[in-house]
Amino acid sequence: MSDRYDCIIVGAGPAGIAAAYKLAGAGLSVLVFERGGFPGSKNMFGGILYSTILNRLIPEFWKEAPVERHVVRRRYSFLSKDSEAAFDLKFDAFNNPPYNHSFTVLRARFDKWFAKKAEEAGAVVVTEAVVDDFITEGERVQGVKVRMEGGTVYGDVVICAEGANSLLSEKIGMKKRPDPANMVLGVKEIISLPKGVIEDRFSLEDGEGAALEFFGEALGGEIGSGFIYTNRETLSVGIGCPISVLKEKGMKPYELIESFKRHPSVKNFLRGGKIEEYSARMIPEGGYDSLPALTRDGLLLTGDCAGLVNPSLYKEGTNLAMASGVFAADTVIEAKEKGDFSKATLDGYVKRLQESFVLKDLKRYRDVPATLHSVPGFFKEYPEGIMELLQGHFTVTEESKEDVHREIKRLFRDKVSIWRLVRDIYKLRRLIT
Repeated sequence: MSDRYDCIIVGAGPAGIAAAYKLAGAGLSVLVFERGGFPGSKNMFGGILYSTILNRLIPEFWKEAPVERHVVRRRYSFLSKDSEAAFDLKFDAFNNPPYNHSFTVLRARFDKWFAKKAEEAGAVVVTEAVVDDFITEGERVQGVKVRMEGGTVYGDVVICAEGANSLLSEKIGMKKRPDPANMVLGVKEIISLPKGVIEDRFSLEDGEGAALEFFGEALGGEIGSGFIYTNRETLSVGIGCPISVLKEKGMKPYELIESFKRHPSVKNFLRGGKIEEYSARMIPEGGYDSLPALTRDGLLLTGDCAGLVNPSLYKEGTNLAMASGVFAADTVIEAKEKGDFSKATLDGYVKRLQESFVLKDLKRYRDVPATLHSVPGFFKEYPEGIMELLQGHFTVTEESKEDVHREIKRLFRDKVSIWRLVRDIYKLRRLIT
């Protein structure tokens, strides 16, 4: 390991490694510091790898990458205490390359593979390396201080991809301490099941995958959701809830996930499974209005560190992270050619983000975080009321249908304010449109 590089990257997640791969391929000297024992060792991931950017970097990557399944089925469920109303979609067209750019992965495997590709391109990846601080001269970042022997390393520019718990960017003053209402705690278990059982239980063929998301009583009627993602021989099962809600309600994450798993509409998916792993992580879901400063002299912020997560129903993070890594790399290459790593030059990174789907989408869904907190009925009152309405509609009795319908409508109106429901539906349109 040298004591000077063209670019130093903090964090070996999708953003950091995408940047390292692009920079190394362009011939720049690149050093990546990862605090975990290996890339992916500290990454809890209960979602989908969206791969439009990755496929541009490594065409047909799925032929060699350790992906689990390509996602052809999406299911959205609203739960009351013992019932469910679900919207289920399955697209056979997604069985064809590039598989709708949607794959389930286990980050411990995928990140290790991705980092290896960056090393093959020429990047140096150092693990078990904790970066404590930036080296600065005036306003310019010139390197990092690492908790290891010979831990003072200089670079023309630093890309910070340290993840949601971004202590370095807070320390240097680019970010404020996050609002607990905008930080989601995700808790996940890996549950093993035989491959054939998963495919039979989720109506899948070989290689096909499913993504299931649950609202309402999934979290006891609080803001957030539960999820199940199918891997090859395991399920990723978990919940996500704003830290502010956990704190206000005195809820414990492990109790929430156990309650979610016991729900009648969830437990049958999991029966016979064995818990192999438990993990947790923070997810920044403040959206566009919570974005920090993204550049300063000699420094760029990417991925979760930069708050680049789409908080809408699309739940996108990996593609935004990799896009930010690539745009950061493009900007560094441009700065290297100019010999200028000032904020003015590095602001080309912000321009690239603004012209791409990354900031266009975040801007479009900027109201989602505040909206979710303003419609608590969406998670408890409405699912319960609608479920009672549907149950009454399908209950077989000797009463006339007219009398039954009149009574269940009365009960629904007693439980749910129609005008409030209409108002909240209008608010929530940005979640899906």
